[in-house]
Amino acid sequence: MTTTSAPKLLTSVQMAHFVSHGSLRLDAVVPPELNAEAMEVLREGIRAAPHGTPVTLAYPEGSFVRRLIELDTLAGVLHSLVGPEPHIDHHAVHVRQPHEGQAQPLHADAIIDVRPDAFDVQLMYYPSEVTLEMGGTLSVPGSHLRRTNESDTGRYQNLRGQSRLVCPAGTVVFMHHGLWHGGRRNDSDTARYMFKIRFNPTVRQRRLWDTSDLEDPRVAAELDVHFPWYEHATSRLERYNRVLLWRALTGDEDFDLEHWVTRVSNRPRGAAA
Repeated sequence: MTTTSAPKLLTSVQMAHFVSHGSLRLDAVVPPELNAEAMEVLREGIRAAPHGTPVTLAYPEGSFVRRLIELDTLAGVLHSLVGPEPHIDHHAVHVRQPHEGQAQPLHADAIIDVRPDAFDVQLMYYPSEVTLEMGGTLSVPGSHLRRTNESDTGRYQNLRGQSRLVCPAGTVVFMHHGLWHGGRRNDSDTARYMFKIRFNPTVRQRRLWDTSDLEDPRVAAELDVHFPWYEHATSRLERYNRVLLWRALTGDEDFDLEHWVTRVSNRPRGAAA
């Protein structure tokens, strides 16, 4: 993809936040004129692209979607997470109709995914303001590294620490494909629109962001965050899985949090005297 200027990459602290939370939110990052255009484009629908289509082929130069994802801030986040020239898994225009009377079950957008060193990223764009009554997307921070199958979590109604999106127009959320989420019931008089693209990386997701702050103590603090819905014992496993992912992303096989991975990977090779 091409942009008019160098995209602003994520910092290591921001990348660590994504690894622990499973998402990054950018409020009002899309300019008003593009939001106004989006409402017309999304009402008409966007032609589907086959799975595995490069971004540059899925969205021709000058098209609305191409201009959206080439905004400097969005392009920088996308490069930081999946690298250059990602492929399109799929995209969709989701509309929550006024007073439709139902919510979407809590789910992850993937079958059981055992990859410890790679992930897909979903861009979720909200062209107009989302109020509480409009049923903004609900998500569960820190749920993305639990190996569940799609709507296995659909029976859960509310979890402590969950986040229900309320945001200004032009907000974009980048989400790990495994994060538990679901559209809420729209109790307002206005239809709510959201445009989603799932990106597949085509390069190894290693140090694709601005690593100048890699040694910042806030990196470890972000990776060690606790969420109120975690069980006591399982929260340790969440940290373990974060360390594995951070090691894969940085190439630092010695990184750890309180020896969670070190004690498990210990394989002494010296012979007893």
